Amino acid sequence: MAFRQRDLFGGAIIFRISSECIDVSDLRQVPDHQEVFVYPDSQISIIVEILERVTQDDDQEATKFHFDSLAHDNSATSSSIKSVTEIANNRGDETPSPIVLKGIQLVRKFNSTVLDTIYILLAVFRVKSKNVDLVLSMNIPLETPDDDIDDVKYEQAQRNFETAVESLRIIDFDLFV
Repeated sequence: MAFRQRDLFGGAIIFRISSECIDVSDLRQVPDHQEVFVYPDSQISIIVEILERVTQDDDQEATKFHFDSLAHDNSATSSSIKSVTEIANNRGDETPSPIVLKGIQLVRKFNSTVLDTIYILLAVFRVKSKNVDLVLSMNIPLETPDDDIDDVKYEQAQRNFETAVESLRIIDFDLFV
């Protein structure tokens, strides 16, 4: 899988993702606080969004809050967290170390009677000085009425997420003013 650098929010943030990912803003309007990418041959999506910092001081609890909020927004009938870990930023820049959560949500899409099983990968970069939580999420539909993801695509998506998280760098903190 080939990766390429993408500029987010006018270049204030950069990260690397699969070169096959499509910038959704080329297809439709995306809210100003979001950057959205999709794979051309699946329902996998990557979203980076700038959110107001949640009140939880504990970074893992804040990350769980964002996961629960996403479950609510997705109208998930159930959700479960598999793991929560911190990945140290050892690059020497000022980008906060992300807290990474992996979980599952069961979601009924498009009024379907069958639940979709969605693997959620979530990384939260807490920019405390600017009162911001930068949230990078990936939605990987594992089982849907239309399609089940194969092991190769699943592993590629996970690698893409890991590359995006490890390479995400905040260049201009004035973005958060």
